[in-house]
Amino acid sequence: MPWTMEDYPASLKNLDKPVRKKAIEIANAMIDEGYDEGRAIPIATSQAKEWAENRSEREINAFLENGRETTRDEGDSNQRPQLAEKREHVVKHEKGWAVKAEDAKRASDVKETKAAAVKRAKEIARNKGSSVIVHQKDGSVQKKIRMN
Repeated sequence: MPWTMEDYPASLKNLDKPVRKKAIEIANAMIDEGYDEGRAIPIATSQAKEWAENRSEREINAFLENGRETTRDEGDSNQRPQLAEKREHVVKHEKGWAVKAEDAKRASDVKETKAAAVKRAKEIARNKGSSVIVHQKDGSVQKKIRMN
């Protein structure tokens, strides 16, 4: 069952309202992608806190007023649990550098700098027990980082 602002995991209880709302949105999307709830909640919480740190008060208020938490799909026809086991890739993106799970359709995050994208990829890979592959602008592999 999808989480909402009225029905969410106890671990989100002490978060500020905008962070909680964003964490619910992220966690619901992750579970739709096949992540286990036990993995999705801490990753979503971390990403929501980072999101709030990088937004102005105006943006946060607009999100609270207009944004709605994304609800999870009830069916499992499109779930992709295999993404939880995949390596994270740092690749060039039109808006900077993207962090993307191997075989994922979309980037999970886009950062202005490669260093910021690598840092984020390491966080995600550490939470998943995965590894990071950093690419050069031309798409070739620059380095591989094991996160044990």
